[in-house]
Amino acid sequence: MINRVLIRMKTVQLLYSYLLVEKPFSLESQPSAPTKEKRFAYSLYLDLIYLMDRLAQQVKGKNKSFPLADSRFVLRTEADDRMKSLRIKYAGEPFPFSPAEDNLRDAIKESLLFREYEKNRESNIPSDSFWENVFKSIILPDPKVNEIIRSLPGYSLSGVDRMKGLMDATFKNFYSSKDNIDDALKTLAMSMQKARDLYMRLLALPVELTALRLKQLEQNRRKLLATTEDLNPNMRLVNNPVAELIEKNPEFSQYVEKNHLSWQTEDPELLDILLKAVLDSEIYAKYSREKSDDINEACEFWKDIIVDVILTNREFLEYLENKSVFWNDDLEIMASFVLKTLKRLESEETAESAVMPMYKDGDNGKDAHFGAELFNYVVKNKEVYRKYINEVLISEKWEADRLAFMDVVITMTALAEIINYPEIPLNVTINEYIEIAKSYSSAKSGQFVHGLLASLVAKLKEDGVVRK
Repeated sequence: MINRVLIRMKTVQLLYSYLLVEKPFSLESQPSAPTKEKRFAYSLYLDLIYLMDRLAQQVKGKNKSFPLADSRFVLRTEADDRMKSLRIKYAGEPFPFSPAEDNLRDAIKESLLFREYEKNRESNIPSDSFWENVFKSIILPDPKVNEIIRSLPGYSLSGVDRMKGLMDATFKNFYSSKDNIDDALKTLAMSMQKARDLYMRLLALPVELTALRLKQLEQNRRKLLATTEDLNPNMRLVNNPVAELIEKNPEFSQYVEKNHLSWQTEDPELLDILLKAVLDSEIYAKYSREKSDDINEACEFWKDIIVDVILTNREFLEYLENKSVFWNDDLEIMASFVLKTLKRLESEETAESAVMPMYKDGDNGKDAHFGAELFNYVVKNKEVYRKYINEVLISEKWEADRLAFMDVVITMTALAEIINYPEIPLNVTINEYIEIAKSYSSAKSGQFVHGLLASLVAKLKEDGVVRK
């Protein structure tokens, strides 16, 4: 149900937002015009961050895991070139703070801070302040740590104070950084789930509108002064078998029960508006005059109602817009899948499996992971991809400053797919991102992205980066 067309669109949208406001975390820079005191402070600052990275690999949590090793602060500091240099340096010489590590590891493991960290981790609650609290309440007050600091060449109290200032600036920078990929990927996963929810909600409309119409007819029959029409109503809508076929489908019924999906509960007024629109439509007028019980005609009726009545209803569209920021972009694709589902209901062979799973290859298949993988490829290689783009812009004498940022994001995402998914045909990838450019960027973007990708592919094939 969620195909790669939609996944690509959502990934590009999220990457645009993420990269636009991204403020990567980095360690403090080496001081300019370094004095002896500044050199001491900066060296101590880096060593203490390296100490925290080392301790993260030693503190065991539940199930013999090392939960601090994948904390955001540790992952970001480990990625810094200065920490990589220290790992090389201390592979060949003693790390000065090694004698304090055992006591610090035990103190962290027994601390309330660590217990709270593990508890929050299980609940997916970020604990970004953990390492600042550990640094200030466990590492800095430790007698062995202070003994080692006093023994270091160039030691001075003012140098220690300067180190503390560097550390404060580092934590402040860390808190304000916008490079948390995990949060972005959670948003991507949520947007996929919202698309699934919209699909099920659209499928639920024939079920709930039929139920509401049946309730109206029963109320009319019980009127004190019931008319002939009230006593002998037209039953074409309530006898239409589509609602029953959808309602009996296990995939649909389980989703509705699990997620408490109900238009009648959430917005009964909107359901009344939609039913009136259906009953007032020419589509219903024509259908109500016919006598055929053909399943094809029953499905065609609901297809026409969804396309020409429901999806054109102003109140319905406003409701979707207010309900989720994702649904405006999802509506066209999810509606097309609903129409495919109705088509599958026409045949006995496909009726039972008419309601589509979230991903055609299952929740653990390639499609389920495609968006997150693509997102990660772009974020981790954005400098390389941007370099490829800039080289082509220069060689083709195109003006880089006129390149819309959305065009850059679309092109980088296309490059990520071309380079990392050799099984996807080139023409498929290029055509998909041209369409995305037409929909989400400027009027000329489709043509521009097409030309840019053609030049990029030619160059990357020549360089051996692309081999398909």
